[in-house]
Amino acid sequence: MHFLAIDLNQAVLKFSDDNVILLKICLGIVMYGVALNLHIKDFKEILTNPRSVVIGLLSQVVLLPAATFGLITLLNPHPSLALGMILVAACPGGPLSNFIAHLSGGNAELSVSLTTITTLLSSFTTPFNFAFWANMLDIQSASGKPLTIDFIEMVIVILELTIIPTFLGMLTRYRFPQFAEKITKTFRIISLIIFVIFIVGAFVDNLGIFVKYLFHFLGLVLAHNLVALLVGGLTARVFRVPGRDLRTITIETGIQNGSTSVVLTMAFFGGVGGMALIVGWWAIWDMCSSLMLAFYWSKRSVKA
Repeated sequence: MHFLAIDLNQAVLKFSDDNVILLKICLGIVMYGVALNLHIKDFKEILTNPRSVVIGLLSQVVLLPAATFGLITLLNPHPSLALGMILVAACPGGPLSNFIAHLSGGNAELSVSLTTITTLLSSFTTPFNFAFWANMLDIQSASGKPLTIDFIEMVIVILELTIIPTFLGMLTRYRFPQFAEKITKTFRIISLIIFVIFIVGAFVDNLGIFVKYLFHFLGLVLAHNLVALLVGGLTARVFRVPGRDLRTITIETGIQNGSTSVVLTMAFFGGVGGMALIVGWWAIWDMCSSLMLAFYWSKRSVKA
């Protein structure tokens, strides 16, 4: 496969090992705060509406990575940009999707179920999808050798970032419901504020890099996010799910956990090349596009 020759080797983000550790801690705290608000009843959708759950998982875990591969084949981007797109598609859904699904008039319970399931499955699905589709692209590393990914190491990092904090948050809710009820709202707000401050600070530190290479990645992120939303919406429509579920599956497929992809990029690839540019901008843009879609849907009645 031939890629457009663009030298992105100089696009190295300023992100030290200490910053990576801090980002992991911040993300873990956010995931713990999200899980504090999970109730057993939130998962009733798995039993009462299994069809929409399965279709949502098909859209996000299987079809989105495949569609991303197709988009990369069509647009032929620089290898590091392509890897960033694959990594984004391989990550689980973002926690903000639950709020946006509710705002759009979608099925909030289905959204919670899909986000939690994809998060719990991500210790396998993320490294598998990334390794599978990256190898399909036959991308070479900077040394000219085939790209190799430490599957087990990536599993461990994802466990640290998402699975363990989510499990601990759900355990706290189950064992200490009154305590969880008291702290959940304040904890989530504070953790999100800390996380946003950290991300904004990191973005400002690297603003020059983002501006310099803006035209190399901006269009790719916009196209990729549009494809993700279309995959969710079209999959739901093909399988004729109810209107509220269609909105949820569209949102869940369109919002990926950009924070997780940022950490994985820094931990495994050192923030070198276009990967960090793609995942960094995706983490911002997918929330903007989904909010605009939710605002549009909120003004329109839901079709059965």
